Amino acid sequence: MAAKPILDSKQAEEVVQGVLTEVVCTAFANSILVVVTQYGKMGTLVLVEPNVLANDIGRASLATKVLLGKDEILREPRGPGKRTCGSCPPLVHVCAKNLVTFVSQEAGNKPVLLALALKDKSIEGIKAVREVIRSCKVC
Repeated sequence: MAAKPILDSKQAEEVVQGVLTEVVCTAFANSILVVVTQYGKMGTLVLVEPNVLANDIGRASLATKVLLGKDEILREPRGPGKRTCGSCPPLVHVCAKNLVTFVSQEAGNKPVLLALALKDKSIEGIKAVREVIRSCKVC
C-alpha cells in the first residue's frame, strides 16, 4: 500500500509569450503556496487573503500584502496628452489577485502565498500564466 505524501504539490513549466515559465503549487493545511517564475527565482512574496464579509456569506473579497519585495506602482508615461496614474493600485497586487483568486476560492477561501517573478506582465501573459497555475491544481 502506497503512503500518501505529507504535502500535495504539483509543478509545470510552459513557454508563455516566448518566456519559459515555471509554476509550483503546494497545499498546506491552512494555506496554498504558488511559485511562478520566469527568472528561476522566487521573486516578490505576496499574501492574498480572503476576507469573508458578514453581509455576503460565502463571498470573499481579497486583500493583498507584499511580504518581501517591492510594490510596483503602475504609472502611465508622461507627455502631451498623457497622465500619471498615482492612484492606480500597484501592479504586483493586480497581478496577484488575477493569478490566484480562483486558487483561494477552489481551496475553500484559504489564503494563498504567491511568489512572483515575471518578465512578461502583459494581459495576455497574465492570462496564460493563470492557465498554467490552473493545470497545477492541488486542492
